[in-house]
Amino acid sequence: MPNLRELENAMPVAPLKIVALASAEQMGKRVNDYLVGFRRDIKNEKVKNDPAFHGYIEDNYLTEFECPRFGSGEAKARFHESIRGKDLFLIVDVCNHSITYEANGYTNHMSPDDHYQDLKRVIAACNGKARRINVIMPFLYEGRQHARSSRESLDCALMLEELYNMGIDNFITFDAHDPRVANATPLNGFDNFTPPYQFLRALLNSEDDLVVDKDHMIVISPDEGALDRAIYFASVLGVDTGMFYKRRDYSIIENGKNPIVAHEFLGDNIEGKDIVIIDDMISSGGSMLDTAKQLKGMGAKRVYICCTFGLFTDGLAAFDKAYEAGHFDKVVVTNLTHLPDDIFSKPYFCEADMSKFMASIIDFMNHDVSLTNTLATTEKIHGILDAYNERTSF
Repeated sequence: MPNLRELENAMPVAPLKIVALASAEQMGKRVNDYLVGFRRDIKNEKVKNDPAFHGYIEDNYLTEFECPRFGSGEAKARFHESIRGKDLFLIVDVCNHSITYEANGYTNHMSPDDHYQDLKRVIAACNGKARRINVIMPFLYEGRQHARSSRESLDCALMLEELYNMGIDNFITFDAHDPRVANATPLNGFDNFTPPYQFLRALLNSEDDLVVDKDHMIVISPDEGALDRAIYFASVLGVDTGMFYKRRDYSIIENGKNPIVAHEFLGDNIEGKDIVIIDDMISSGGSMLDTAKQLKGMGAKRVYICCTFGLFTDGLAAFDKAYEAGHFDKVVVTNLTHLPDDIFSKPYFCEADMSKFMASIIDFMNHDVSLTNTLATTEKIHGILDAYNERTSF
């Protein structure tokens, strides 16, 4: 972790506690393990002996609580330990569809709406007692409904307003579809983090013959919305960038959106180069696979798909078929949202672990130290690139 001296010399806001909702239980355990390790290794003896730091070094920061449901499907949140005066970090994955509950004899899979309701229940159960409430929602609830183009609801903005009205202090998300939605609550904390470092680290760990320069690699945005991500990643790597333009039929609406007629490529010659496609999410994956297929048809050497959230709403059959056809070589996604169990056995899958990064964010926020200290992304990327080129451990 960078700037440890600044962290070690800062007082925590309050004793730290993590509230990992059922949707983010696995991520919560990983984050907890890192935090336990961070604080055990701290060099400041004052932290270990000063009564003011009581509870600073613990074996476990996870809070015991539950959200039981009645037979009707109604629910409540209940803590099994005191959270008075604690600095709470609530972690929720609104896209975890694998969790079920019984209602009137039926088995229901929890939707994003259900996870959001559980989050509000937990906030309601601890509000007025906790010293501070911080919400970590990696996939921004209703993040794709961030702007109004006709007679529509503004669900994401309403969500942010509602949470701040309930008394939360900070909101942390990752790779928001459009971070400008923070304008809905301009006087409140909204932090949006991106995972380019973790993408590159995972990619370099999975391949041993990549050459990262303008002659051998190019970063591609699959649409105009992801262009900023692609430009930043390409600039840090020192390579060129390109973009696909989605030509849509605006006279038709299918499944709530205008269908894509064609993908038009805007960029330099890619023949013989390794391609990195970078975007915020894979939903059904159809658009991404069509982009990869076109790139291979244009002479790309290898195609790597890097997305923050792998939702795979239509399953993995299309990805299996495209991989067998040679349309792409790797899919790199983070573990910020639930991943289907069978993806871990796929030869094309590569996980970018975000748990250490999330633990660093929590640790710095608990001390009210600048979150810039958790980033230093450009320097870190250059560091692992240098180590990779020298074939040393990174």
